[in-house]
Amino acid sequence: MTDPDAPTGSRHLPTGSHWRIRPGGALLRLETTASREGRLDGAWWPRSRDIGAELPALLSALTDHLGPLTRVGLDAAAWEELPTRVVVDGMVVHVDSFPVGDDTVLITRGAEDHFALLVIPPDATPEAAHAAMAQAVLADNPSTAEQILIDTGSGSAS
Repeated sequence: MTDPDAPTGSRHLPTGSHWRIRPGGALLRLETTASREGRLDGAWWPRSRDIGAELPALLSALTDHLGPLTRVGLDAAAWEELPTRVVVDGMVVHVDSFPVGDDTVLITRGAEDHFALLVIPPDATPEAAHAAMAQAVLADNPSTAEQILIDTGSGSAS
């Protein structure tokens, strides 16, 4: 699938895999390569900083594509009322607070399989969010989450 608005050299997901999780919900893309050489494995654009409202939809979507998840790492300072666990499809996913910044969420599947997602600020414009998502899923992207947000005008980590 070719996207004329995406940067040259970007990798794209098959049709239907850039989707709306729920009306007014988050948008998500995951890197399609098995090598996972870049710093990030995808991007998430929540509609608010209410993690209780946003996280279940993200985890459910990820579970559909990655299988059961065990942990999520978030920076408690970036979210409203961080829970200690979330139940997704009958499975408990533990939520840990790490000083990763408000621009990253860490997902753990199994014992040692980790995924890092860029978190696009809820108030980012659709154009900036799309640009940030496209950059985050580049297979060889060396940029940090914070730098992607700065480069695309999506906001800066603060």
